[in-house]
Amino acid sequence: MGHRCLDRSEILIKQNKLFAFHFPLRAVCSNFAVAMKAIITFLKNWTLPSAIVAGTVIYLIFYWIPALDPISEVMAPIFDTILPLFMSLILFTTFLRVDFHKMRPAMWHLWVSVFQVVLVALLVALILGFDMQGKDLILMEGILTCVICPGASAAPVVTGKLGGNLETMTSYVFLSNLVTVVAVPVVFPLIDKGVDIDFWTAFWMIMYKVFLVLVLPLIAAYLVKHYLPRVQQRLVAIQDLSFYMWGVSLTIVTGCTVKNIINSGAPVMFLVTIALVSLLICLAQFAVGRYIGHFFGTVIESGQGLGQKNTAFAVWIAYTYLSPLSVAGPGCYILWQNAINSLEIWHHRKITERQQTGGIKGKQ
Repeated sequence: MGHRCLDRSEILIKQNKLFAFHFPLRAVCSNFAVAMKAIITFLKNWTLPSAIVAGTVIYLIFYWIPALDPISEVMAPIFDTILPLFMSLILFTTFLRVDFHKMRPAMWHLWVSVFQVVLVALLVALILGFDMQGKDLILMEGILTCVICPGASAAPVVTGKLGGNLETMTSYVFLSNLVTVVAVPVVFPLIDKGVDIDFWTAFWMIMYKVFLVLVLPLIAAYLVKHYLPRVQQRLVAIQDLSFYMWGVSLTIVTGCTVKNIINSGAPVMFLVTIALVSLLICLAQFAVGRYIGHFFGTVIESGQGLGQKNTAFAVWIAYTYLSPLSVAGPGCYILWQNAINSLEIWHHRKITERQQTGGIKGKQ
């Protein structure tokens, strides 16, 4: 009997030790799960700022650690190739949600486009009227690229996230690209006499980029939607797929932007001036767009259409046809417009949560 009691006591001791081990382990796992859930929720709510910070930090790590130079040399051309393809994929997933029968011109398209053309003409008149040279010309070129470039390819993604009309926003992106295709070959030779640009060469070069990033994904989405409906339904069922893909691409774009700004060779105070001016232009375009939208009940669409620009395209045309330093303008604009987009999404989310909370209380 004594021997059997001793066995039981040993078993109890072992069980107590095992419990004592499992208890902190369960607590650690539980805390880890809570922390991970909080991190994921934060990344979902603040996708764009997180992408901007990630892109900046990743580039600076490679910039400050010379041992990583071989990796950056290999990855740079890969990112340059991947980014347009990735943007096409983002738009493809967005266009799968579009009702193509509702894609038609709207009155706000006209007025937003008129404002864009008038502002471009005013900037060109100031450059020519004051015969700007040197830093003044570079600053104005940076501003001009932020105005003349088309609506962002990701504008329909953010518009959908804000509850705006996806179809009219998509139609405007195509229209604004056509305006830019015509305006760039006409305007750039006027403001910079050193620009050797043939109208039709530039026209078809820009049209080729528009076709790859906009037209091709639209055609692909139309074919999938009408001939592979099950595939379309499965992709559409993934909530906010295009938005999170845009967050990943923004990480790459931000890294490239920081690289262009750091390697521009411009004095710090001049870069600060460009950053502040691009902020004012960004705020002005969002504000004017939303003001125009008040007259047509399209505040979200008009604001995003005029304010959210295809700054990757702006960087390309500035680097290709203008002074390399002028890329700092659209480079800073990328950061400002996504900061505004983040605030808009946060504000929209708070309103939605308040309405849902009010609806639940009303039912109770």
